[in-house]
Amino acid sequence: MDRGLMGMCVNERRRLIVPPHLGYGSIGVAGLIPPDATLYFDVVLLDVWNKEDTVQVSTLLRPPHCPRMVQDSDFVRYHYNGTLLDGTAFDTSYSKGGTYDTYVGSGWLIKGMDQGLLGMCPGERRKIVIPPFLAYGEKGYGTVIPSQASLVFHVLLIDVHNPKDTVQLETLELPPGCVRRAVAGDFMRYHYNGSLMDGTLFDSSYSRNHTYNTYVGQGYIIPGMDQGLQGSCMGERRRITIPPHLAYGENGTGDKIPGSAVLIFDVHVIDFHNPADPVEIKTLSRPLETCNETAKLGDFVHYHYNCSLLDGTRLFSSHDYGAPQEATLGAHKVIEGLDTGLQGMCVGERRQLVVPPHLAHGESGARGVPGSAVLLFEVELVSREDGLPTGYLFVWHEDPPAHLFEHMDLNKDGEVPVEEFSTFIKTQVSEGKGRLLPGQDPEKTIGDMFQNQDRNQDGKITAEELKLKSDEDQDRVHEEL
Repeated sequence: MDRGLMGMCVNERRRLIVPPHLGYGSIGVAGLIPPDATLYFDVVLLDVWNKEDTVQVSTLLRPPHCPRMVQDSDFVRYHYNGTLLDGTAFDTSYSKGGTYDTYVGSGWLIKGMDQGLLGMCPGERRKIVIPPFLAYGEKGYGTVIPSQASLVFHVLLIDVHNPKDTVQLETLELPPGCVRRAVAGDFMRYHYNGSLMDGTLFDSSYSRNHTYNTYVGQGYIIPGMDQGLQGSCMGERRRITIPPHLAYGENGTGDKIPGSAVLIFDVHVIDFHNPADPVEIKTLSRPLETCNETAKLGDFVHYHYNCSLLDGTRLFSSHDYGAPQEATLGAHKVIEGLDTGLQGMCVGERRQLVVPPHLAHGESGARGVPGSAVLLFEVELVSREDGLPTGYLFVWHEDPPAHLFEHMDLNKDGEVPVEEFSTFIKTQVSEGKGRLLPGQDPEKTIGDMFQNQDRNQDGKITAEELKLKSDEDQDRVHEEL
């Protein structure tokens, strides 16, 4: 019989014929086996092991990317199918609606499983064969695992972490010229894909076609993400791996993040700013000739610009209109950051401006501009004209004529209607004696000047009504000549 079993495989069936001299011989077994009986055995081998056996591990599938391998004292989440050596199933995690979660090497598992899980990567599939003395031994387990049974586990490791783990960072793409990195207190806009360690996607900002916008380092997001976003550059792509104690802990959240889950975020940082950030100004080129005067508050300027988001998304360009943009600096006709960035420029100078949202379109954004977006401008100053002092519509280059009313009263009838007033002012401008407020319709400006002087609004100005702005500033009455 002993020799007949040698070389058998598990689940192999054999018929053994044992002659009397290798069986019970001339004695037999009283009442059961007669003397000199030939014995016939139909045998199925169910299990086999040796005291020298160790845990046998076979890797069935190993993922190409292995962020970390299982070590003693790690906490693991895995699925398994458990069978006896002959294939008889005794347990499976798949029927229980969740993974099996436990510590490795801490006495929570049978010794063979403690050994068999070591070195596994998340997403790896293994076959682990455990001899009985490293499983349930002579006692077996309940009615499903007999005494001295070898056990076979097909294991899929879902994730692994250690309570001592910190956030792990991996830079996937770093743009050149990173001059500023995110710090606590910055407001950031970023896209992300969030997945479990086995690759299961649980959330994505891309599916909502909108960035996730939040303050960094202020407790508005899970602690691991708060830490993982700091130190990033605008435009950077990084992978942030967060252990559960820095994410959603033992309870998980919702129906997509289970308890004790490690989270992996692939993040693309679009932009960030601090509420205290000023406009960042970088000179790209300056004219070769000496620049004696630069743009200042009140000046009327023409400029070309290209405007984009920091991820390169094009927004607006003056070149689309075939003509430069125009503005009076300080008149609140353009966003504050652009107004600031144009000041101090020479005609012909080109600048790059990085404008934080509180100096642009703020939290609400504007048509085509997302909320809280940092804007990138490339501007070129085409021309500039000196502005006028606040409240002035017209200034004299020299002292105004003596007897101003008589010069203005062209037909000498003692009153100046709007036609005479307009003709007089236009003559002063054409002869270079005075200058109208730039950037405005001259006819409207002259009309406003006339209305300021026509105190009783009867359609004409008298000598008593006419008064210079410089004189009237003493009384703070009207804004006029």
